[in-house]
Amino acid sequence: MNRREFLTATSLAAGAFAAGCSTTATTSAAPRFRPQSRIIGANDDIRVAVVGFNSRGKDHISGFKKIKGVRIVALCDVDSEVLAKGRAELQKDGIQVETFTDVRKLLERGDIDAISTATPNHWHSLLAVWSCQAGKDVYVEKPVSHNVWEGAQIVKAARKYGRIVQTGTQSRSNPGLREAIAWLHAGNLGKVLVARGLCYKPRQSIGRVSGPTAVPGTIDYDLWCGPAPMAPLMREKLHYDWHWQFVTGNGDLGNQGIHQMDIARWALREKTLSPFVFSVGGRFGYKDDGDTPNSQFVYHGYEKAPLIFEVRGLPKSKEFQDNRWAKNMPDYHGAQVGVVIECEGGRMVIPSYDSAKAFDKSGKEIKSWREGADHYANFIGAMRSRRNADLNAEILEGHLSSALCHTGNISYQLGSRLVPDAVRERLKGEPMAQETFGRLAEHLGANGVDIASQPVVLGERLRMDVSKERFRGNAAANQRLTREYRKGFEVPERV
Repeated sequence: MNRREFLTATSLAAGAFAAGCSTTATTSAAPRFRPQSRIIGANDDIRVAVVGFNSRGKDHISGFKKIKGVRIVALCDVDSEVLAKGRAELQKDGIQVETFTDVRKLLERGDIDAISTATPNHWHSLLAVWSCQAGKDVYVEKPVSHNVWEGAQIVKAARKYGRIVQTGTQSRSNPGLREAIAWLHAGNLGKVLVARGLCYKPRQSIGRVSGPTAVPGTIDYDLWCGPAPMAPLMREKLHYDWHWQFVTGNGDLGNQGIHQMDIARWALREKTLSPFVFSVGGRFGYKDDGDTPNSQFVYHGYEKAPLIFEVRGLPKSKEFQDNRWAKNMPDYHGAQVGVVIECEGGRMVIPSYDSAKAFDKSGKEIKSWREGADHYANFIGAMRSRRNADLNAEILEGHLSSALCHTGNISYQLGSRLVPDAVRERLKGEPMAQETFGRLAEHLGANGVDIASQPVVLGERLRMDVSKERFRGNAAANQRLTREYRKGFEVPERV
């Protein structure tokens, strides 16, 4: 089934899903932007607009404010209260900005050089593609996409319009990590056996509602939904908890985990999606309105060495499921949110965004690194040079690492619930996956979860044609490489 056939087949279902919303959906056609860009001279200020800043976007504002030769000239957010606060904060520093609720109006302006965005995930790709079409350079937060196909569309748009597009995986700019990865690539620990990404981060229940929740009156909900179905709000809180529903988020794989997924792929020197992937996990410890897993591992079967990613949202054990939850998370070789790279001659542990330690086979520390840098400044430098190669996290890197999160989630979404013995039987032949499942089962048991009575999801085993970024012989999986877009908010097929 090709993409056009998929969209036709699913349009009725998507329409029914959206029909329950009390707010009138946008029915306008997708906008067409006239590219407006300029040659930036060595002494010219670069004019930046920040889009979406209720959370991570605040750091974008703070970061760009500090860079000499950069001016924040506009803010955009669908929440009028957030927008007013952002404008008032900048005014305290003597910075006057124009404000916008609708990013399409912002992109029509010819006096803006770059868009920096930290909207929810489901907006990232559309906003990045529109910005390229409008002649703007783009700093787009991770994950750069909500699904695999739309991430590839940003790459195409960046190439077609000659734009500088940076991904918000700031570890790529930090000298501490750059030097550590280069040392690893030089063979100082021998052959890499496995790169293991970790997201052991506390995630408690988001609550459970019995009916639709009212959207705050300060928010333009039509614009907030954008490319996603415009359905009633079925969770307690609109902001942030969108991460834990697949319709707008990607779980912790695509939230925190994308950072460590990117580092792990970087360590493996892989430049494509994995040819083989499956996932195991579930949402355990509570029943709420989230549908993304809070306990999971994803196995990416690269030919040279696997990339295994682990998510833990529950604490060390059930006794800490109280106000101590966040302070008592498990770890793996001293890392909670990080990467552990096992090699023939030892291991490298990367416990943060800017540091790493190398250990020999006996566990003795032999080398360490720690140094940070300014990822925003790297973006601005590349804008001035007009060389994509100057970017530390160019959009292709962001697309590939984001897509590894998505393919892992696709496997999970197509999976079946199985008792532990059945999972172990299916994992025969992959000893690293068996070991990882054993630790996951032990962790869940410590949290009072009996996976014999609450079975885990064993995801579909998926094989991919990495040159086409499509699964082999699995129409259901290929359907999930994209989504149905609302009219007026379609990620363009032809960028």
